[in-house]
Amino acid sequence: MDHALRMLQTTSRIVMGPGALGSAPAEIKRLGGAKVLIVTDPGLVAAGLVGRLESLLDQAGITHGRFDQVPADPPYEVAGQAARMVKELGAQVIVGMGGGSALDIAKVASVLSTNAGPVDALFGIDLVPAPGLRTVLIPTTAGTGSEVTPIAILSDHHEKLKKGIVSPHLFPACALLDPELTLGLPAAVTAATGMDALIHAVEAYTSKNATPITDMLAKEAMTLIFANLRTAYANGSDLAAREAMLRGSLLAGMAFANAGVTAVHAFAYPIGAEFHIPHGVANSIMLAPVMEFNMLGNLPKFAAMASMFGEDTVGLSPREAALTAVEAMRTLAEDLEVPMHLKRFGITDEDIPALAEGVMKVTRLLANNPRELKLQDAEAIYRRVL
Repeated sequence: MDHALRMLQTTSRIVMGPGALGSAPAEIKRLGGAKVLIVTDPGLVAAGLVGRLESLLDQAGITHGRFDQVPADPPYEVAGQAARMVKELGAQVIVGMGGGSALDIAKVASVLSTNAGPVDALFGIDLVPAPGLRTVLIPTTAGTGSEVTPIAILSDHHEKLKKGIVSPHLFPACALLDPELTLGLPAAVTAATGMDALIHAVEAYTSKNATPITDMLAKEAMTLIFANLRTAYANGSDLAAREAMLRGSLLAGMAFANAGVTAVHAFAYPIGAEFHIPHGVANSIMLAPVMEFNMLGNLPKFAAMASMFGEDTVGLSPREAALTAVEAMRTLAEDLEVPMHLKRFGITDEDIPALAEGVMKVTRLLANNPRELKLQDAEAIYRRVL
């Protein structure tokens, strides 16, 4: 019998449902926030979503400033810029609104506001000395699950790598999930972020650190996302599909925040950092070959995923069922028109040795992987998706 200790951490307060954005002022006031900084990106400002939040804050008499210069895959220096604005404004609460990049910058700006920097000294596990300012995170994609994770991923352009800050001090005080905010997402963004959320669940489920509780979360996330992602992609105004996707992303975030992700993300980080491939796309490209490599490390779990993806596994061996799960993922990515080859982004065979070395540096994630990965394995897996 397995007597290992089990722990589960997640965001302490989650408000979810259509119209949840309207509760933002009350949640901010509950945290003592008379003055807040909104951390977001230019696209959300242009789409009018930030203006909706600002109107609500104005009506509630909450003073607010805005840092809206978060790029995709932000370099870690951006967090320092946001933290400086926090101090200039004298903000008591930080509101992160957007996809994973904006939420992660909000989280890191929070701890930089109360801890002596520099930000690059915080990369790693449990290196944040003290709690940050309290944060309210409002995701506008069903993707990263950042609103329920103690993790922030930032780009180190000097080393051409993505690096993680992992600390319980990064958990927000409140997560607000409003599916109405995701209705305007372009189909390509819906596809990439939805695949990212699905991959979080797959990797949490097959991680060596999985527990019965994270398995429960990951299985429900996989079932929800696989059943609704095609609809959300093809008919972006379907609120039921959007809400199911947001809930699936949330559950996947809870699962991987505790079980960890594995080699798919380790492969995605170097190609994302050096070739600026969007995170969800980078993960999607690497998913099938890494699943096929990993499945021998835990055939029963890889086989069980096939039925979560709606596949008929009656009469199949565990290995055949596991391969069915891999093929289901390939077909989903094709239906969503997600790019599936590295050469589309200018990557050639000459780039592979250095990229594979980058994978091997992501030891935090490879420690969770169900199968041991060697450098030559990493090179072979990249070549399969050239």
